[in-house]
Amino acid sequence: MTTSKPIPEVVLIEGDGIGPEISEAVLYILEHAGARITWKKASAGLGAFEACGTALPEETIEAIRTTRVALKGPTTTPIGGGFRSINVQLRKELDLYANFRPIKSFPQLKTRYEDVDIVFIRENTEGLYSGLEHEIVPGVVTSLKVSTRVASLRIAEFAFSYAERAGRKKVTAIHKANIMKLSDGLALECYREIANQHPQIEYDERIIDATAMALVLDPSPFDVLVMENLYGDILSDLGAGLIGGLGLAPSGNFGQNCAVFEAVHGSAPDIAGMSVANPSALLLSSLELLEYLGQTNCAKRVSRALQKTFETKEICTADLGGTSGTMDFAKEVCKRLDE
Repeated sequence: MTTSKPIPEVVLIEGDGIGPEISEAVLYILEHAGARITWKKASAGLGAFEACGTALPEETIEAIRTTRVALKGPTTTPIGGGFRSINVQLRKELDLYANFRPIKSFPQLKTRYEDVDIVFIRENTEGLYSGLEHEIVPGVVTSLKVSTRVASLRIAEFAFSYAERAGRKKVTAIHKANIMKLSDGLALECYREIANQHPQIEYDERIIDATAMALVLDPSPFDVLVMENLYGDILSDLGAGLIGGLGLAPSGNFGQNCAVFEAVHGSAPDIAGMSVANPSALLLSSLELLEYLGQTNCAKRVSRALQKTFETKEICTADLGGTSGTMDFAKEVCKRLDE
């Protein structure tokens, strides 16, 4: 007698701005594709802040600790004041130390480069994003960059272990150790230590600014890139630009006990409620979620349908050169699930 696996429970944070619209579209596609998920909705972002005075309620954090996995739509981060980034808070609270950003071309979409296939792996918990800022005297502010051996070793191990599992050939460490000799110097020592434990993976090192230039000139030599927090934020967005923008870039955040998959683009309040946003980034992140849950066949089925939708260009949102709405796009993907 065989028993089916229990249906996993996943926290859904719709976010704000266009978040609820693209979340609705993604859930519609996953339901039609037969994904085995029970969704547990939780709040975060502007709506939560207005309702209860905090942008990231404790019950949302506890829900993710319980289910150990979440899918998150975009949330607004006030600039220069207001509450702290929801993304940063989640990563800190849940110790989601590794940010995983695969950047892969869609052959159906014409961009400047073809066959881009790069994975950006970013340390998520320290660096300049530690948030340790202090106004010494009026007009003088310091912002501390934190670099620890523990964090550097574990992000390096994450990168090399992923490279081995995925059949990747090379890991490149990104740094600015020529200037930040202690903080980035420590990180490089750790990367080299882990590299020596994985001799089958080629290892090299590049300075952050030179890497940015090299990526826009020719991304083909790059495979897996590992780096600290701020560098990863900048370069992974640059990488998204190589394949058509943040609307086509999935993301996952991993810790020892939890994983949160998210769209990395903004909440786009200027088009919120108009049902014109492209749900592809959140959909692609949900496919990473399905892979994480072991529902590989379902993920592949949705991926093929999405690529067919891109290929025919019959139904496209404005960012892809069309005029279709969010749910029209979702319905088109569903129509092509069995092609």
